[in-house]
Amino acid sequence: MEMIPVTTFAGRTVAILGLAKSGSASARALAAGGANVIAWDDAPPRRAAAEAEGTALVDFYSMDWHGVAALVPSPGVPLHAPMPHETVLLARAAGCEVIGDMELFARQQREAAAGTRIAAVTGTNGKSTTTALLAYVLRASGRESVEGGNLGTPVLDLPTLGAGGTYVLELSSYQIDLTRSFAADVAVLLNITPDHIDRHGSMAAYVAAKERLFEQQRSDQIAVIGIDDAESAAMHARVHKKRGDRAIPVAVGKELARGVFVKDGILFDARSGAARRMGGVRTARLIGAHNQQNMAMAYAAAVSLGCDPEAALEALRSFPGLAHRIQDVGSVDGVRFINDSKATNADAAARALACFDNVYWIAGGRPKEGGIEPLREFFPRIRQAFLIGEAADAFARTIGDRFDVTRSGTLQRAVQDAYAAASRDDRDDPVVLLSPACASFDQFKNFEERGDVFRRLVSDLQQEARS
Repeated sequence: MEMIPVTTFAGRTVAILGLAKSGSASARALAAGGANVIAWDDAPPRRAAAEAEGTALVDFYSMDWHGVAALVPSPGVPLHAPMPHETVLLARAAGCEVIGDMELFARQQREAAAGTRIAAVTGTNGKSTTTALLAYVLRASGRESVEGGNLGTPVLDLPTLGAGGTYVLELSSYQIDLTRSFAADVAVLLNITPDHIDRHGSMAAYVAAKERLFEQQRSDQIAVIGIDDAESAAMHARVHKKRGDRAIPVAVGKELARGVFVKDGILFDARSGAARRMGGVRTARLIGAHNQQNMAMAYAAAVSLGCDPEAALEALRSFPGLAHRIQDVGSVDGVRFINDSKATNADAAARALACFDNVYWIAGGRPKEGGIEPLREFFPRIRQAFLIGEAADAFARTIGDRFDVTRSGTLQRAVQDAYAAASRDDRDDPVVLLSPACASFDQFKNFEERGDVFRRLVSDLQQEARS
């Protein structure tokens, strides 16, 4: 198994709290680098798996924290609101620093791999697509690059790159919160809309977590910031005041005097002032204006990392897309099925709903703050909703009598119900859209599992239609 050994804590004790993907990767990397690793997870199956790998388990609730150099909690462990996790309080009381896997990675890179570069991508929505886009463009330009972090592979499970290689990392606000000196050569912020407020305590704290990504950069490093929402535009203004033209604004639908923008589907590069018309960014695989933003952000980051502008644009156009992000998974008897399981909040679901006009919408799961109130403007596009999970009753109340609602309960039933209804549609191009506007944890391990189940259910329908 590939990994990045962390030698910066060699000979010292490090505590790992949470033994899912990132926690397990951190434990392995620290142990490989000579640290004395102790670990805990409240879930017995994860403890058993870690013990089988040789990780020492210690009950963090009763142990003496003095002498522990660092606590590395899972990004999902509360640091602030509604109150810090008990072990975080115990560690802080003993003077133990609390950091995450991104901070371990950053310190290791400074000490052992100064010739590599880091590109970091954050934002409320679009992080995964933009991360994958940027890494794809770099590789298409002949540059060694790998992607990971919040997307897919944990950062410490990535391979060790040679000099000039670039780590393209997706960072959630939770992960940024656990950094102290993480400084990306190019840091990207796509957008900011309300999300994870229960974890951060307030919108201001959520914004501050995102802004830490730029505050920790050096003055000579590049910030690429979308300015299509008020919070992000304000952040760009603050960063630009300190960094000048090293803070590159990106917009969709409006011209900029300086920066990168998309107008009428055409990408313009105005980083040096005069707008240079680069070419179109509408593709069959990346649908919607939000993906034009993702492409523009990836372009700005790629050219900031030294890629040729024309080659970068050509690579963007050939990108095959990501699973679970407005992903066309096939048709059955004229009904098109779209997997947008990644839409775990209303703002993300809005991006999918804006792409289609005759929608049979599968929504629900564990609701986020605000529910689907922000989606009212898209209700005229929806013919019928098929609600699943914990949010079903609340979503039904919000929808009211605007269109028909079926409480399907489970995803399997929802796919069957939606297909049956869409098959009777007398209008063109009916679309069954899984865009839940909810977290998945009430019925699935994660949004990936939810999307994979959806694809399998569609595949079953296709097989039935052929038989």
